[in-house]
Parts: sequence; structure tokens; C-alpha cells
Amino acid sequence: MKRLLAAFLSVAFAVSAPIAAMAGSASLILDARTGTVLASENADVLNYPASLTKMMTLYLTFEALKRGKIGWETPIVMSKYAASRPPTKLGVRAGGTITVREAVYGMIVKSANDAAAAMGEKLAGSEDNFARVMTQRARQLGMSRTTFYNASGLPDSRQVTTARDMSMLGVALLRNYPNEYRLFSMVSFNFRGKTVRGHNNLMYRYQGMDGIKTGYTNASGFNLVSAVQDGNRRVVGVVLGGRTARSRDAQMAALLDKYLGRGSNGGTLVAGAGAKQQVEVASAADTDVSLPGVASSAMAPASGRPAKIPFALGYSNTAAVPTDRPAALNEIANAGKPQAPASGWQIQISAAPSAEAARALLSLAKSEGGAPLKSASPYTEAVGTGANAVYRARFVGFDSKDAATAACEALKKRSYDCVLLGDHS
Repeated sequence: MKRLLAAFLSVAFAVSAPIAAMAGSASLILDARTGTVLASENADVLNYPASLTKMMTLYLTFEALKRGKIGWETPIVMSKYAASRPPTKLGVRAGGTITVREAVYGMIVKSANDAAAAMGEKLAGSEDNFARVMTQRARQLGMSRTTFYNASGLPDSRQVTTARDMSMLGVALLRNYPNEYRLFSMVSFNFRGKTVRGHNNLMYRYQGMDGIKTGYTNASGFNLVSAVQDGNRRVVGVVLGGRTARSRDAQMAALLDKYLGRGSNGGTLVAGAGAKQQVEVASAADTDVSLPGVASSAMAPASGRPAKIPFALGYSNTAAVPTDRPAALNEIANAGKPQAPASGWQIQISAAPSAEAARALLSLAKSEGGAPLKSASPYTEAVGTGANAVYRARFVGFDSKDAATAACEALKKRSYDCVLLGDHS
């Protein structure tokens, strides 16, 4: 069947300190099962994310929901600052409240800037603090060139990303929050007696497309990140800097028509396009939980549940980090630095495209793993060389199989993958 149109992430060039950037064309089509880049253009060039930013705001919201820090009906007070954000917005007055559910639906369907700002304030006390958390999480997901300064994507010359980084974020949403991800296929929702309709028009027409997000500012141009499932194939597309919404959608559709059929039907994760080294990442388990308060009629047609996606993609990214990234990120770069490998049982939670990303994953995992990981030591190990290198993220030094198993179980409860490795003494 001839495919109609498709959507992909469009982010326009940005400005960061001495690194100049401007709105320009960039694209990337990624096999989300293997990490293979099927096609790309200017994939590592800095661009403005515009409302693609809300993908990270939503990622952190889903994370907070999963951890029980907030619930779907938790009220969010609309501050004077949040209420003053320019359209598009829900239009709630300062002092009014919205629920977490309304904020999430508003960000997904309407791309509401006031909802994004209010959510950032709810989760981190202020939008500035939230932006710092957003950037930290970006690093932990391997997004080495992305820096956030607000929750919505409203213009800020310091807020930059790349097509490659946005593909990583799209895969992280698919993999880590498969049930919540399905909300991205919403066509509309009811907000206080009014029907709010979305504008991801390509998603409504392209067979198998079930998300993710559009974005636009004058500086960025028309951006799109799309996810498509075709049988066992699952790809994520990014198109940045389109001149019009129509041309952006047409570009995405043409890329998907050409490369979707080249996606993998499954199999072992690989280090990257053309790489020989395999990435050792256990796949996540499927789950099937009904979405909160969403009628099936409000969802765009989809071809089934999202495929299993790795947490950290293994394709290489040698692009430099923008020089204006917050100094606080140095803490992440240094966090979880590996100790010398010790004898005894080991566990592996992932493999990452850089040592920094592997260390960040280990630091976050240790903070969430509790007592079973208290005496464990983080350890990264490079496998392969050059562009094919990947970094195993492991904890070492367990004195017994039972201790290593307990650590694995604790991490699995926090939605980490974990592989038990034998005694290396």
C-alpha cells in the first residue's frame, strides 16, 4: 500500500557561545531495534528544538508518575509566570489549577507552553531548576549535544539539540514508557467542555505512525519527530528546519517510504551503522496497562504495541559537546567514575556509546538501587575501537551470587535491564 506522508524530528540550528548555528535542514532515520542509522543529513549539527523540547518535559513527567512522586490527578497550580507564557497554551489563569493528566494531554495534543512551564515548576520548584534536570537527563540518555533552558521550547538561543540526539530521546520514550508513549497518538481531548484537537497531521494519515511530536518557531523552522511501526520493524525519524509544515511532512514521508522497509525485523543490538561490535543490552519486557482516562476514539490508528527498545543506543556519536553547557553537568561527567575491576560477581545494566554516558547511567542506577548496591563499585569497559567502540556499564565486587542477584532484582524493579555475570576471581 502506498504510504502517504510521514513525520520526523525537525530541529533548526542554534547559537551556543562560540558555536554559531542557524535554522537549517537536518534529518535522520533510525532503526530503533538495532541503533542503525538508515539515513542522515546534518545529524550532528546544532539546531533549535522548539516544541520538541516537550518530549523531555514529558519524559520526566512519566518518570515522576512511575516513581509515585505525582499522580494523574495531582493538581498543578498555574503560576503567574506559567500563565504568561505565549501561545500555544491552555489559557488557565494565574492561580488556577490543572491536573497532571490535563498538563500531559495539553503538551501532547496542543503543545501547550503554559502547561509545560507549570509542570517544570511542579517537579523542580522553578523552570530554571527543571531545565537543569532536563539537561542532566539528556546526558544520561547519551544526548551529548543537547542543552535545555526551558520546559516548552520557546525561543532561547542557548537551547540547542541535534537530529541524532532527538532520535535518542524518541527511542527512550518508546523503550522506557511504552504505555504512556501511546498517548502521543491522541488526536484530541476534552478540556473543560471544549474539544482540543492536535495538529500532527502526518501521523493521522501515515500507516503505522503512532507519534511523536511537532515543533515550530521562526528561528527553528518546522520540526518533527516521528515513530513508525511496520510489522516487527520500528523506526524513529527526525526532520528539522522545514520551510513549511507541508514540506516537512512530505520530506518525512519520502524518507520513511524509502527506508522503513530496510529496518530490522529484530535480532541482536549492534553498535551502529556498519559496526561489527554488538552492544550487550538486555531487552525490556513488554507491558500492557490501560491508559488513564483516554477513550480509544481519541487515539490515532496504530499498528500495535511499541517494539522492545534498548535504553542506551549503541551507535557512536563523536560530536563535541556545546561549550555553553551548564557547569553543573561536570558533576554528571565525573559521577560514577569506574574503580579498578574487582574479583567476584558482576552485573551489567547497559552499554553506551561513550564512557561519559555509561558512567552517568551507573551513577543514576546506584542512587536508585538502594542497599543492595551500597558496596558495589561502578565499572566501565570499552569494547571495540574508534567509531565502533561501546562502553559496558557494570557494577563489580559482589562477594556472592546471591548479592549480585539481589542487586539485579532491585534494579529491575526500577525498570533497569540487568544481566548477571559469573565470578571473575
